[in-house]
Amino acid sequence: MTTTIGAPQDLGTAAGTAARIREHIVNLCASPEGGHLGGSMSLAEILATLYTRVLRVDPSRPGAVERDILLLSKGHGGLALYAALTEAGFFPATRLNEYAQPGSEFMAHPHAEIPGVEMPSGSLGHGLALAVGFGLGFRLDGADRRCFVVMGDGELQEGSVWEAASVAAAQRLDSVVAIVDRNRLQITGGTETIDALEPLADRWSAFGWSVREVDGHSVEELEAALTEPPVPGRPTVVIARTVKGKGIPFVEDQPRSHYAKLGERQHAKALAALRRGAVS
Repeated sequence: MTTTIGAPQDLGTAAGTAARIREHIVNLCASPEGGHLGGSMSLAEILATLYTRVLRVDPSRPGAVERDILLLSKGHGGLALYAALTEAGFFPATRLNEYAQPGSEFMAHPHAEIPGVEMPSGSLGHGLALAVGFGLGFRLDGADRRCFVVMGDGELQEGSVWEAASVAAAQRLDSVVAIVDRNRLQITGGTETIDALEPLADRWSAFGWSVREVDGHSVEELEAALTEPPVPGRPTVVIARTVKGKGIPFVEDQPRSHYAKLGERQHAKALAALRRGAVS
């Protein structure tokens, strides 16, 4: 006999969870190998809200057939996902010490053997197509489940994203929710100077999606957008306006924050900045 996953567990405030996620990310970026700092920090509230307020998952049964699915398509945000999963109880925080160790499952990009990780990722642009597959599967099973896929805005320059967006709308997959981490930066500079995305909301709407725009660092706005019922027959996209490197003033909104190896002084300075922000 299997149990049914109900509403998300109350793991404390989403804002508090986001703060702990950021501390984990900074600690991981102080490892000898460093890590993807900026694009992980911009995800903190998004993932905290999903795991504390939205997703129907059971950390004791990560493969439960009735679970909601979260796909991290922007795999360079893997440190944020690891931090969110440990905060949600999928594995103890001590496992984060395995990061970047020889033979470890905890790599720069997520590994599907880690409890709670639904897809490996490296090359960008594949998560939304996989979400379409999950949505079609839910329909065939008659399952009341949803698939959430988190993408970077630079990732939207991949043609495969828009092919999947077209199919999702054509198939009326209202169980699919895309979340765009709109920090306006990619590894080589600003998205709008490299391959402009605006008017982004209009683009998604033209593809037949229901569009919601929010402050990606407001857990209240995120919760409202992610828990509002979908428009019947239309997939949903939440465009979350964020800041790359959020929480660390000396790297915020800078392309150089994409990957960082924090030295001892930088590590201490970053943690101090996070803790000041938590009490301000």
